[in-house]
Amino acid sequence: MEFHIKCQPEEVSRYVLCPGSQRLAARIAERFDDMKKVADDRGIVVYTGTYKGVLMTSCGTGMGGPAVAICMEELANLGADTFVRVGSCGVFQDSQGPGDIIIATGTVREGGTANAYLPLEFPAVPTYEVLETLVQTAESLEIPYTVGVGIAGDAFYSPRELYEPGLLKKAGLVSVEMESDTLFIVGQFRGLRTGALYASDGTNNETKPVWGEEKYLQGEMDMITIALEGMLAIAKQDSEG
Repeated sequence: MEFHIKCQPEEVSRYVLCPGSQRLAARIAERFDDMKKVADDRGIVVYTGTYKGVLMTSCGTGMGGPAVAICMEELANLGADTFVRVGSCGVFQDSQGPGDIIIATGTVREGGTANAYLPLEFPAVPTYEVLETLVQTAESLEIPYTVGVGIAGDAFYSPRELYEPGLLKKAGLVSVEMESDTLFIVGQFRGLRTGALYASDGTNNETKPVWGEEKYLQGEMDMITIALEGMLAIAKQDSEG
């Protein structure tokens, strides 16, 4: 039994959807058959059930890199090997708004946890096969999406600009959140498969606007569908391979 995720290996799937939000973890788990909460301790909640016949786990990690790293390490010790982050994000581009779906091709590393695994020069990128499957799944479901590079850091209320104003927007960044840099680096270091997709909860100059809440919730539902169907496709590829 692990230090924080107190359940048995048979209660965890190799396929893990890992939002930061416990609410979102529960919402994902609602789509499972025979869903069971198998762990709930120190802000980490874990559900396991089947989705269209495939055993999957939904883990609400809590916010930030340290929590994600702990969950990945412990779930991997319990048998998990595929992690897809499913969460919310802010955006940079004028064309983006609440509810937009972003599939990550990589992340600028502004968090600290991943630095304990690999040097800052090492790129934070998802596993190609997982990225490709998420894109193909969104295409097959005819759900609009954006692919691109985002940024992740530890300080939600950071009081300073780390970069020249407008630089990240000019560079084409499409998302900002707090976990994917760690997810990708820990995955790379430990030999785990990773991917990430988000639903935007704002605009490039407005965070979580009340007028965008309905659009965000629709985007969240679409994001969950892509994640579940994408993981199902990965499981099918594994069984055929």
